[in-house]
Amino acid sequence: MITLPVTLEILRAGSSRLNGHFHQEIALIEHPPKAGQMKAPVPNYELYGEKSRERPDFWLHCETIHARSSLYRWEIGLHRHERFFQILYIAGGSGDALFEKTVEQISSPAVITVPPGIGHGFRFSPDVDGFVFTVLASHLPISPGRSSRPGAWMAAPRLTPLGGSEDGRYIGETLRRLATECEAGLSHRTVLLDAYLTTALVLTGRLAEGGDDEGAESENERRMERFDALLRQHYLTHRPAAFYARALGLSPTHFSRIVRAATGRSLHEVIAGKLVEEAKRQLLFTRGSVQQIGFRLGFGDPAYFSRFFLRRTGMTPRAWRTAERERLGA
Repeated sequence: MITLPVTLEILRAGSSRLNGHFHQEIALIEHPPKAGQMKAPVPNYELYGEKSRERPDFWLHCETIHARSSLYRWEIGLHRHERFFQILYIAGGSGDALFEKTVEQISSPAVITVPPGIGHGFRFSPDVDGFVFTVLASHLPISPGRSSRPGAWMAAPRLTPLGGSEDGRYIGETLRRLATECEAGLSHRTVLLDAYLTTALVLTGRLAEGGDDEGAESENERRMERFDALLRQHYLTHRPAAFYARALGLSPTHFSRIVRAATGRSLHEVIAGKLVEEAKRQLLFTRGSVQQIGFRLGFGDPAYFSRFFLRRTGMTPRAWRTAERERLGA
């Protein structure tokens, strides 16, 4: 039975330059519970780099599993990430993975994926080898959720053995290249990071599901995947729900039922949610004014953008930005 410390605190330990680029570091400090103390909730921490004003483009962090776990006797206590998706590539060694209250044995090679908000912890053998990637969830090429087959797979924590298959070897090589590119800082870096990340996630999902059997996908799943692609292409132009239904050859009422069954939200809510997600990303990680961000998102009237954001979040864009940057220590 795995026994892991359950209380962690994050301290920013500053940053150092590697090859002309910032390398973010965090320190995990373990605190034993005080006598008579109630069981603490699963702690939440965020991995973030320089202050948003200095590093607005931060979205991906990489480090070796050995470097982090060796500091804590090869155990990482139960914790969660509110805004970050994690990928662990286990190239060597073994251990245990704790997902909420479920324990799974780790045998290398394997990939572990953990979506935001899920409590998780690890115990590794001292010979563990591999990398951990922490990705800002809003920057993922595929959003964890039920709106597509890959998104549904990413919505729950997974431990996927890579085995000796060709895809398994390719996934391992792709993640090693992703780690190298994270530190290299060469030209067109972001393009390659996105490409490696997308490749690794899609292939790992296929491997976990026993292959990409197109015949096994339902018609509605395929429609939702096409809708995701259309939404990414057109959401800044504020197309109405009927536009997406017509593009898929469906009536608005029929397609709305499909969307609600897949996501638990109405079609209008999904479309608006995409705009809110991008608004939050730009408010937090860019220097643009609220008016500039609203204009980039297709809102000609700044007051209308503020009302739209307020209805969806309960806060004005300016108040949300201030609160989030204060919470993140920016």
